[in-house]
Amino acid sequence: MRRRLFAATALTCAALLGATPAAADMAQTAVVSANPVDFTPHVLDGTVWALAVVGDTVVVGGTFTKVQDSARRTTYARKNIFAYGLRDGAVRAFAPAVDGAVYALTAGPTNTVYLGGGFKTVNGAAQRGVARVAVGTGARITGFGARINWGDVRALKARAGKLYLGGTFSAVNNVKRVGLARVNAGSGAVDAGFDAKLSAPGLSRTRVEHFDITPDGSRLIAIGALLRSGTATRTQIAMFNVSGATAALMSWYTDAYQAECLKGFDTYLRQVKFSPDGRYFVVAATGRASSPTKLCDSAARFETGGGGKHNPTWVQRTGGDSLYAVAVTGSAVYVGGHQRYLDNPYGTDAKGAGPGAVERVGIGALNPSTGKALAWNPSRDRGVGVRAFQVVPQGLIVGSDTERLGREFHGRIGMFPAG
Repeated sequence: MRRRLFAATALTCAALLGATPAAADMAQTAVVSANPVDFTPHVLDGTVWALAVVGDTVVVGGTFTKVQDSARRTTYARKNIFAYGLRDGAVRAFAPAVDGAVYALTAGPTNTVYLGGGFKTVNGAAQRGVARVAVGTGARITGFGARINWGDVRALKARAGKLYLGGTFSAVNNVKRVGLARVNAGSGAVDAGFDAKLSAPGLSRTRVEHFDITPDGSRLIAIGALLRSGTATRTQIAMFNVSGATAALMSWYTDAYQAECLKGFDTYLRQVKFSPDGRYFVVAATGRASSPTKLCDSAARFETGGGGKHNPTWVQRTGGDSLYAVAVTGSAVYVGGHQRYLDNPYGTDAKGAGPGAVERVGIGALNPSTGKALAWNPSRDRGVGVRAFQVVPQGLIVGSDTERLGREFHGRIGMFPAG
């Protein structure tokens, strides 16, 4: 067990923590400890879907109603969103009233945070799917007026005065934007220069499940229930140049996700993250199908550079168990879901481990160069799975739907400290 080991630690990037962060995960020089800190609070029900850090505050979003302090002495009513101290775990007074799930969070300027989800109101005011609130008070920033027409927002990134949002919507502020949009970070006005023109002919709806942006802000990779961008075929994954005023689809593509997994999945891709240097990205996938050749229930690395067709550099297969979350730090690729094994291309959901499989229950770490499982093996209760990772200078924060992490009680949230 780890106590409050950061009280005397100077944060070398403290100045950066209060600013709108770059996209992609920050670099870490070593794999984090497998022994979680003791001071994080506990979420007592539901699921943690999203994490963001604003200054020294961790904002947590999801579908829950009750939160408890780390000592399990005080219980707080917190519906779908709350905040705690990054360094001491103290539950903050921050408690905006959000009437639906919070699936996405990203830090905003001047001690604010953007929320994305399935909500329709914030603090009693109409603000469907996306909002900006003050981290100190929970007050809604009324000048930010973006609203989706229906559905939800599942991913958010703020960068250079712009806010990118992805989800199931088909319009923002009554302007047609299917699944992916860019708005002014201050006003929420739709950016006329960004229209991905996504569509999914034959599917019930177009949906961006997740996206990420390179640290230099030049490229955006989107995944989800999408088949085309304009007239170009892009099956479940598409890359855009977002470096200028007008975004453009890039020639980069892969057909690795054209194969079907279990019938009924409109998309089996769940999360994507760029490396800290932007040279590659990793996709986490579900699919409920064991295969040594398909990318169902896998993590896969792709190189960012170059145009045309790309094949994965490596594929990590679980043997039929879903992966939902990924973090890329340079020293490791962390994956989370409800998997039992890694290095398991010949395993099956029914039989479990195949030749060469290693047990990594619910969470694991991969070698970024080879994709093979690292020795790091803290374990967690499987549940449905990890839904969110947040890399911080102090370590790796994990959000999920279960109560044991690193073989200790940690209600739906915990942090592995930097090694």
